[in-house]
Amino acid sequence: MTRMRSCVIFMCILSALSVTKVLCKHKKREGFSTFFSSSGVSDELCLNGGTSTPSLITGKHMFCLCPGGFSGTHCETVNRERCFEGVGLYYRGTVSKSISGKTCERWDSDTRMRYLSSDLHSGRHNYCRNLYYRLRPWCYVWKDQQLVWEYCDIPHCGFVSFPAAPSPAPTEPQTELTCGQRTRREQMKIVGGTVATVEYHPWVAAIFWRGKSMDKVFRCGGSLISPCWILTAAHCFPSGSQSKPRRFSVTLGKNALNDSKPSVEQTFRVETIFIHEGFDNSEGNFNNDIALLKLKARKGKCAEESSSVKTVCLPPPQQNLPPGFTCEIAGYGKEKHGLWYKSQYLREAQVNLLADEVCRQEDHYGNMITENMFCAGHPDWSQDACEGDSGGPLVCEVSERLFLFGVISWGDGCARELRPGVYTRVTNYNKWIEEKTNLSSITAGAMFPQK
Repeated sequence: MTRMRSCVIFMCILSALSVTKVLCKHKKREGFSTFFSSSGVSDELCLNGGTSTPSLITGKHMFCLCPGGFSGTHCETVNRERCFEGVGLYYRGTVSKSISGKTCERWDSDTRMRYLSSDLHSGRHNYCRNLYYRLRPWCYVWKDQQLVWEYCDIPHCGFVSFPAAPSPAPTEPQTELTCGQRTRREQMKIVGGTVATVEYHPWVAAIFWRGKSMDKVFRCGGSLISPCWILTAAHCFPSGSQSKPRRFSVTLGKNALNDSKPSVEQTFRVETIFIHEGFDNSEGNFNNDIALLKLKARKGKCAEESSSVKTVCLPPPQQNLPPGFTCEIAGYGKEKHGLWYKSQYLREAQVNLLADEVCRQEDHYGNMITENMFCAGHPDWSQDACEGDSGGPLVCEVSERLFLFGVISWGDGCARELRPGVYTRVTNYNKWIEEKTNLSSITAGAMFPQK
């Protein structure tokens, strides 16, 4: 998720009480691709230089992409320096008060040199900043004759949100859009995460491999993007294009690896495996780490929708979310690095998206991060994906729908400081997915057959 550039905007005052509206096009923001609706009415829907992004389902307006400094459904809200976005990694305002009302202390020379060299006055100030990936901007204050850190008294700006998915046009078949919706949330505590029920992650798939001994072994996680297709990681198949589909099976609706519930689970053999042609691990970074599995239909049907089996939505091509955005990961992987056994139970964790330039710093992963990847981690490094979670989903909720932005790919250990999880950037592969599945963008990740 690359950092957004400031846009130069010329505004005319329409009236004393009306919002301002840009009269010329703004520059493309880094980290976002600009999409215009086919109706050409983006100026009417999105204010202040925002541009309209069409729905994958109908081609009609779905949400506005807002230029820097604006947010809201129609880009109508002016963000000020006294609020922060995400977890405030890029907050550059001048608030210098903690939540307890204490005045912040100036940053020390070591902190300025390591983290604030490009900041205002090269960091020679006492303004609140979010270093070390905490939950929001903070600073050091004196309390009981000790120098301690406290969060700052700065409100959250909020994010631009996707509006609810539009209903199909009257002339189209009346099939209901069901992707990215879940039934309920039940928890019991992926690394540092929480045991969760599959009803809360109904698109999670468990991929199994059967060797010559005929023992069924869990291989990877995956995500159900349409009734017959699973999206997962390429590195889950060491034999690459030579992998034999008959050796694999997929179970949907599974809560625990060592416990089966036939009344809830749906199991399928695999008909076809597509490994991305550009998959490359010669540098040890799993570039183009993405694969597709086609399920073998039973009596002409693949997955059937239930409370524990649903598809996840695919986001628009090249669409990224801002750094700091909180997303979810889920899988059956190890609870801690070094354990010889996997979790057995489906677990979940929350992670925040990191900016590309942060993850490409030398104290992170340097140049191992390509344009086909992004990083995400928990602010205190306590939660992360781990071995066995590979191929599983990183989903982000926008307007009450879950979108599959990432595939769990790799990382240096599990929940290590400055070593966030690395995820395949799904929005780079919409065209590839469409070509391999022969599904149009309208149906991928969207429709279940009506019962």
